[in-house]
Amino acid sequence: MRRAVRDNGLSLAFLGIFLLTLVGQSFAGHAYDNEQLTQHGEAPVGYLDYISSSSFLVDVAENWQSEFLQFFVFILATVWLVQRGSPESKKPGDEGVGSDEEQYVGEYARPDSPAWARVRGARLWLYSNSLLLVMGGIFLLSWLAQSLAGHVVANEEAASHGVPAQTWLEYVGSPEFWNRTLQNWQSEFLAVGAMVTFSIYLRQRGSSESKPVGTPHRTTSVEAE
Repeated sequence: MRRAVRDNGLSLAFLGIFLLTLVGQSFAGHAYDNEQLTQHGEAPVGYLDYISSSSFLVDVAENWQSEFLQFFVFILATVWLVQRGSPESKKPGDEGVGSDEEQYVGEYARPDSPAWARVRGARLWLYSNSLLLVMGGIFLLSWLAQSLAGHVVANEEAASHGVPAQTWLEYVGSPEFWNRTLQNWQSEFLAVGAMVTFSIYLRQRGSSESKPVGTPHRTTSVEAE
């Protein structure tokens, strides 16, 4: 058990932090929502009613979709684009999907390679692109959840002001929806760009996201190995 915890410490730590912050968000959001209801002379809602509401779902899904979009775009971009000196990039000249020999697939698979890396056809294609496909799928699902929940919330607010309801297509084409969406997207892409650029010149000793401290700025970590 202790070895399993050690070997999976990074995943377990972030899972724990995620759950704690999600619970914290639910309590803070519940309190804020009830403050708003009280100010408008409406009855407060219970905690279980709040966390099962569209209001809570739209806030959660809005952040999830932007995070997974960030990873989807970054994974795809790093196949074809490089940044000299950044440990987040392949070295210049290694652009592209790589040869079968470099990727250990088909007849070049190692004895301990995953089973689907040893086959050809659709299974190999799916496994070769599985990370991008899963990240893209989660992004689309969370974006859809955000749009559906946001549509409900927007129509509830419209009804309280005597404004006609919107269709889903009208909502996803509205300034409100894209204002909320693009606020998240721009911050995610700024963070990725900053990480790629800062890691050229700055170091964090012991982190896999950093080059060794003494590595020259223009050398990527893979070139230094």
